[in-house]
Amino acid sequence: MKQKVAVLGPGSWGTALAQVLAENGHEVRIWGHNKAQIDEINTHHTNHHYLPDLVIPESIQGKMSLEECIADADAVLFVVPTKAIRTVAQEFTAKCRNQPLIIHASKGLEQGSHKRISEVLMEEIPAEKRRGVVVLSGPSHAEEVAVHDITTITAASENLVEATYVQKLFMNDYFRIYTNDDVIGVETGAALKNIIALGAGAIHGLGFGDDAKAAIMTRGLAEISRLGVAMGANPLTFIGLSGVGDLIVTCTSVHSRNWRAGNLLGKGHSLDEVLENMGMIVEGVSTTKAAYELSQQLNVDMPITEAIYKVLYEGQDVRQAAKEIMLRDGKMENEFSI
Repeated sequence: MKQKVAVLGPGSWGTALAQVLAENGHEVRIWGHNKAQIDEINTHHTNHHYLPDLVIPESIQGKMSLEECIADADAVLFVVPTKAIRTVAQEFTAKCRNQPLIIHASKGLEQGSHKRISEVLMEEIPAEKRRGVVVLSGPSHAEEVAVHDITTITAASENLVEATYVQKLFMNDYFRIYTNDDVIGVETGAALKNIIALGAGAIHGLGFGDDAKAAIMTRGLAEISRLGVAMGANPLTFIGLSGVGDLIVTCTSVHSRNWRAGNLLGKGHSLDEVLENMGMIVEGVSTTKAAYELSQQLNVDMPITEAIYKVLYEGQDVRQAAKEIMLRDGKMENEFSI
């Protein structure tokens, strides 16, 4: 059935997901603060800053008013940066007049609280203003979804009826959705893979080869799994789409802004120079701080995350950080202590 869906956040991923929904026959509105961007979407059906080659379906309506965007929506999709989730959720709550399903496709941990995005949404949006919360995550680049490359991701919720609704909402011949009931695992994998992608980019920037890239992805997955299990996740989730799948695509693709940022760090650029050069949010930078602090709190060994934290926040040399990881005491590979 045709559904009314409000997409909050007209960045690259929000725009690509809005396109999928519109092509599936749903009524789609997309909300943002930038008047020039919203006018461009409505008038020219483009979003050049984020997806310069995409022609957006004319049925998608850009909205400056959040209240207009979410009015009578069956589902509301949050695709804003992690740091904006709580503020936007508060504004949504103040202006929502019905009870839509809440979906989010953002990836990160909140600074300070270290909370997952679904936890923030449930804190700020009372039960009477949401049917439930579903996480949409997995190996996906907006640039590839926009041109109908084959993509498979996961819809996660403790309520599989709601996850199945999201599956049906998005699924088509190029965009396949699986369901999962491990929200903790899916969100943890989504957030932490950005940290490892920074490291994979740095390895490339330093000039190391495929052996080093395989090493950081494999041992990075071990770290992600250890922290996720300590938080209550199912370890099997991390060998799925939102775990190893998302990790592979983010650590190997030039579309990945986290990989590109790490690559620049490896080439000797400062963090300030990197962020200025990127021109877009690099979620892995803030997530590194949150994950490092959380690992200390939960007593979980995360040497790669710790090394990247030292590079980003303590100014350690990237090559020296890599050397120190290699010279750590020997370990058993399958040791899964937390």
